[in-house]
Amino acid sequence: MENPKSAARMIAFLLLLQMACGPIVNFVLLQPVLGRDVFLENAAAHPLQVGVAVLMGLAMSAFSVGIAIVATPLFNRYSAAMARWLFAIAVAGFALAAVENVNVLSMLSLSQTYASADSADSHLLQTLAVTVTSPRIWAHYLGLIFAGGFAFVLYGVLFRFALVPRVLAAFGLIAALLEIVAVALPLFGYPVVFPMLAPLGVAHLVLMIWLVTKGFAERRRHAR
Repeated sequence: MENPKSAARMIAFLLLLQMACGPIVNFVLLQPVLGRDVFLENAAAHPLQVGVAVLMGLAMSAFSVGIAIVATPLFNRYSAAMARWLFAIAVAGFALAAVENVNVLSMLSLSQTYASADSADSHLLQTLAVTVTSPRIWAHYLGLIFAGGFAFVLYGVLFRFALVPRVLAAFGLIAALLEIVAVALPLFGYPVVFPMLAPLGVAHLVLMIWLVTKGFAERRRHAR
């Protein structure tokens, strides 16, 4: 999208959709159904709810790809390499979202099998539950790390070329690093520190308001 104002508004719109979908998928649709200890008993009765969550989860990652596509013509004027990095991380995040949601559907299938199994098979299915749940959880954490990486590159471009106020972009960079650290902790045996996720949400909200009201600053630079 060549027009900076149109690109800014489209990016703000996609960020808004992404932020709106996240809590709905993770805390409204999936948490009551796919909790670690309850999905075998609960998921089979809610196939529609799980299906909607899967589609919304894929859409959330697709929005990042959309942001990268919209931003590429503008960012190419300043740094083609950073524009390519933004797109590559978005595509990798979408691939991880696909892996995560395939495992969500596998959890649903296992729950449906469990609902119709006899007592002997139920014990075996309970053992298999960990095998099915773990790949989904790890794909989820890795996807969040890539989402933080996407935000870091996005704010990095905005900061490097002053396309928005550098104070805002710097806050976004710090917030993205905090998010990456928070969701990477489970890889080392520690729980997610949820308060560390809040600054990135605030940064996105402020960025969206700025993009809608002010747009990107005009700069004359050749693509590198």
